Amino acid sequence: MLARLSIRDIVLIERLDIDFVSGLSVLTGETGAGKSILLDAFALALGARGDAGLVRHGAEQGQVTASFDVAPGHPVWSILSANDIAAGDELILRRVQLSDGRTRAFINDQPVSVQVLKSLGTVLVEIHGQHDERALVDVATHRMLLDAYGGLETDVAETGRAWSDWRAAVEAFEAHRARVEQASREADWLRHAVEELKRLAPTAGEETALAARRTAMMQAEKVAGDLRDAHDAVAAPSNPSTPRSTRSRTRAGISRRRCAPPTTTRANWSASRSACSRCGRPGASTTSQSTTWRRSRRATPPISRRSMPARRTSADWKRARATPKHIIAPAPRGFPRLAAAPARSSTRR
Repeated sequence: MLARLSIRDIVLIERLDIDFVSGLSVLTGETGAGKSILLDAFALALGARGDAGLVRHGAEQGQVTASFDVAPGHPVWSILSANDIAAGDELILRRVQLSDGRTRAFINDQPVSVQVLKSLGTVLVEIHGQHDERALVDVATHRMLLDAYGGLETDVAETGRAWSDWRAAVEAFEAHRARVEQASREADWLRHAVEELKRLAPTAGEETALAARRTAMMQAEKVAGDLRDAHDAVAAPSNPSTPRSTRSRTRAGISRRRCAPPTTTRANWSASRSACSRCGRPGASTTSQSTTWRRSRRATPPISRRSMPARRTSADWKRARATPKHIIAPAPRGFPRLAAAPARSSTRR
């Protein structure tokens, strides 16, 4: 039964503590005295839907605590054990309503979800109102009422225990199957690893020998690089300001240019083609293409402007048209000379 109800900062109630005794308890008062506020606060402790409007004005949160004295064998204890909630001498339900609309639920000072609190409150208290749900129309309680009417509580408890044992056996079977599958996968991997090792056929001290061989190859590569740099330093032109790597690259680039075949399309370029002095390949230039092209341009004599015909202008054309054909006139510059036209006879035949 309900033993104590404590309310803090709910609607108009700042602080209220009510202790109940066995028997019937009646709350009376005129309209507006606060009877509905007590019922709303009690319903909040039993898992009803919270609302930020329940918090008293100026407070950050409201709180309702309900203490119950529960007889042994009550269905409440099975719900507590199913949710791993510690049971004490009395059952304490506490609900905290924050001003931002969030709520928190506690059972015996242990945080729980609102669904667990509501399932517990449904078993503990039944509130009858004008528009509230009753246990007779609640589908979740129909089976329990039917079993109680037929006196089958003992059979229901035995069935529940048998179902719990069956579920535990199924979970153990699934866990054992998972372990067997994992062991099979590990065995396959180990067999594959053994086959790889057999193909490799490692010998004692092979790792040390391979490490020594790798070290020797690295040293040989370093010696070859030093010899290459020394050869470049000796064979390169004597220019101390140019690094050895730069001189080697420059010499390699000159060799490639000198041995490259010409690609020009000028007609006079065919006369200057000759064999390369380094590789002896015919048709390869002994100098760079750009240098030879400039030399060929300088060797070609320029065309004189006097040897080119003068450009005819419109005045020259007009003068040529205005001159009679039978008159020998000096030809304009650039025109061929006109021959004298034969004289026409005035005698008609």
